[in-house]
Amino acid sequence: MATLRNCFWLAILGLIIMLVVFIIQSNKHPGMAWIPGGEFIMGSNSSLARANEQPAHKVRINSFWMDKTDVTNAQFAAFVKATGYVTTAEKKPDWNTLKVQLLPGIPKPSEQFLRAGAMVFVGTEHPVPLDDASQWWRFVPGADWRHPSGPGSNIIGKENYPVVQVSYEDAKAFAKWAGKRLPTEAEWEFAARGGLNAANYVWGDEFRPRGKRMANTFEGNFPVVDPAYKSLINPSKVATYPPNGYGLYDMAGNVWQWVADWYHADAFAIEAQQSIILNPLGPNDSFDPSHPNEPSNAPKRVIRGGSFLCDPNFCMSYRPSARRGVDPYSPMEHIGFRLAQN
Repeated sequence: MATLRNCFWLAILGLIIMLVVFIIQSNKHPGMAWIPGGEFIMGSNSSLARANEQPAHKVRINSFWMDKTDVTNAQFAAFVKATGYVTTAEKKPDWNTLKVQLLPGIPKPSEQFLRAGAMVFVGTEHPVPLDDASQWWRFVPGADWRHPSGPGSNIIGKENYPVVQVSYEDAKAFAKWAGKRLPTEAEWEFAARGGLNAANYVWGDEFRPRGKRMANTFEGNFPVVDPAYKSLINPSKVATYPPNGYGLYDMAGNVWQWVADWYHADAFAIEAQQSIILNPLGPNDSFDPSHPNEPSNAPKRVIRGGSFLCDPNFCMSYRPSARRGVDPYSPMEHIGFRLAQN
């Protein structure tokens, strides 16, 4: 009996020590959630999945910390104030950096077209074919993180909204300053699933359970900006919607999130050749044959999570397995980021 009592109290003591250690570690990682390591099924074989999400395959991830929310305007402003950092969108484009995204032979534009700015969603007034994004995106000179929709916009009163119009390079610079890093693609998906292995969404298999809106996604018929929904077609304040099982907010919709990996359309097919892969870091280069007007090996980094511009008739990229590749020097109105830490 005494031995059982001793074991009981030793177990209680062990739990108390673990709790104290966790609290101490949490104080060292404010605003972050602990993501317990484990094995999961990465990618998807669902009928909703695109080819670049297949095949589903086993991955094992070590434990790590992740920001509970996307990096906000206030946090990015503190970084800029402390360092004097100038973002990609605020600088005149470098032709040598730009031309690697273009097919050979395309001439350099005149200097008047090489202006600081970024891509802004303008939408359409009526339905259009969904094979030409130039119908709903515009390059706007003067658009940047302080002016996400162009010179007439600002972020006053939006301190707790996700910072956007930041390139992969900008996110990496912020991470270095913060003593953190961008998560790998595998870490991001593991964290986004919140313990729900192979579910279609970060909250389960039903898009709107009991009719409840679970994420900031496109309202209406993309890319038409219906006056009835116009005020909703924007990023929302971080943590507006419920967190997932790991306490992470906005892992679906709101804004896309940069992750560390190079984008390779066949990355999952390559990884699936192993029975299980431990802490994958992604490919060593880029490969994207889906855009005939771009070189298939043009440098691209992965973005995850979808955005306020995703809807069922266009991309459905608010699913945890959905993935895209974007030029690391291309800031856009619907891309932000969050960070990880060991």
